[in-house]
Amino acid sequence: MALVENKKINLNYEVKSKMEAGLELFGNEVKAIRNSKAQIDGAKIIIRGGEAFIVGMSVQPYQSSEKDKQTKNDRTRKLLLKKSEILKLATETEKGLSLLPLKIYDSHGLLKLEFGICKRKNKSDKRETLKLKEFKREKKSVM
Repeated sequence: MALVENKKINLNYEVKSKMEAGLELFGNEVKAIRNSKAQIDGAKIIIRGGEAFIVGMSVQPYQSSEKDKQTKNDRTRKLLLKKSEILKLATETEKGLSLLPLKIYDSHGLLKLEFGICKRKNKSDKRETLKLKEFKREKKSVM
């Protein structure tokens, strides 16, 4: 079950493949994400210095305390991946593909980030996606 989802990703991007990674978080951020107080819309994953980071993910503070006021809500967070996976992702980004978060979920007590290697859709592809979605909705209502 997903705690946080990026719902508009399938409208704007075509997901080529999916991967998962661990997140390096503070304790209060984990509690906030488990209460669905995070947003990954507009976030992206970058490769810098042989490490992967998620940029643009916003996590609201769990409770107001002094430590929460000192930390930023949209700070850059490190992803926990193997070197071979990071090298694979670096080659994909050089080809012009984007790395975008799809959802955050709980796996045996640990928070995992599922992200996709995505290609941006053009206008005609977006229209086609919307038509297909509307057709499925009409088909469901007829039954």
